[in-house]
Amino acid sequence: MTKLLVIAAGGTGGHMFPAQALAEAMLAKGWRVKLSTDERGARYAGGFPDAVEINVVKSATFARGGIVAKLAVPFRILTGVAGAMWRMFRERPDVVVGFGGYPAIPAMAAAWVFRIPRMIHEQNGVLGRTNRVFAKRVDKVACGIWPTTLPEGVEGVHVGNPVRASVLERAGAGYIPPGDYPMSILVMGGSQGARILSDIVPPAIDALPEHIRRNVRVAHQARDEDMQRVATYYADALISADVQPFFDDVPNRMSEAQLVITRSGASTVADVSVIGRPAIFVPYAAATGDHQTANARQLVDAGAAILIPEDAFTVKALTAQIETILTNDAGALKMAQAALACGIPDATTRLVALVDELADK
Repeated sequence: MTKLLVIAAGGTGGHMFPAQALAEAMLAKGWRVKLSTDERGARYAGGFPDAVEINVVKSATFARGGIVAKLAVPFRILTGVAGAMWRMFRERPDVVVGFGGYPAIPAMAAAWVFRIPRMIHEQNGVLGRTNRVFAKRVDKVACGIWPTTLPEGVEGVHVGNPVRASVLERAGAGYIPPGDYPMSILVMGGSQGARILSDIVPPAIDALPEHIRRNVRVAHQARDEDMQRVATYYADALISADVQPFFDDVPNRMSEAQLVITRSGASTVADVSVIGRPAIFVPYAAATGDHQTANARQLVDAGAAILIPEDAFTVKALTAQIETILTNDAGALKMAQAALACGIPDATTRLVALVDELADK
């Protein structure tokens, strides 16, 4: 009988991209794959293969809403757990893999109740809330960043962060160092952009010396509410820019870029290292456990990236760093090579091996 994998993942790109990579790989091995997520997560599942059945479960988070909404969170989660338990009782999956986020709770809880082989994959250098809950209740803890801070008594397996097939297609793509010709800067603030990047990056690029500025082409991912003002700023400054709320061709844009300016979410860091590009990371200051700083640390220590904390992220500081990179072709090439040396392009293969190991228990 065809083996069944249930993937439980929350509703952000950081959780969904590695989940998608695993789904693609397991389908290729002949497994059936189901995704357990909530309504928000389902909106991020557009890139999953059509063969993946999506089960939308009841879930909620304490991070959003007023007092009434927060009081309802446990009841919504319990409803989701009950539904997941009924499905798991009927389907009896061979393995359940959780990628974090509150929507992963129902399936992971049901797998624990029925003692189905299970594991979690933590994308960040610090365990998220949901993965902290299940770290001692699973058979394996796979880690995307190394080292990852884990609870006492829990051992992790370093697999890296799986990247989508479209990223692997551009793995190690040849890097064209900056020079006196058109140069591309890719600006990303996570799945939905980031206001601080929209505030600082356009004027920082505008402040570059003219001999650099005239060659710059920008692809800027901005939030819906910031799009118009960002696009207008670039247009008024006569800077060629493509401003969108979401890029569905990030691997191609990244492979064509001389520089990436971005948040340091786990999936983005993985993409930067697998493709191999110089980066300026601006960690999200409010990230749980400051995990985005932890995510960026390896590339920064390797000389592949520059880290600018939010409280130091000014127009002047960013302009200086962009100028340093775009006027030093040899240095930029070394950064790209250092990033590539940090990449784990076979992360998905390593994760698949753990799934097979659990299925054979």
